[in-house]
Amino acid sequence: MGVTEDMADELATHTIKYIEASGDEEIIAELVKVLGSTSQTAEEAFLTSIRVRRANQKAKALLVERVKAFKARQEQKSASSDT
Repeated sequence: MGVTEDMADELATHTIKYIEASGDEEIIAELVKVLGSTSQTAEEAFLTSIRVRRANQKAKALLVERVKAFKARQEQKSASSDT
């Protein structure tokens, strides 16, 4: 990544951690306002990073759920074949 993307991604990482701790979703809009007033490129890179990271978190959570369900089915099959 370039400097802009690296910096925006770092800010996005810190922002997501803050939101997870505080529940303050409004911080994104405030940061976008600050970034957009000085650099549209930085604003776009930040928003992209936020969206990509959040999408990745949701996808990972779905995968974890599916793996758990799969393991549970496998254990049920194993338990039912033992009896």
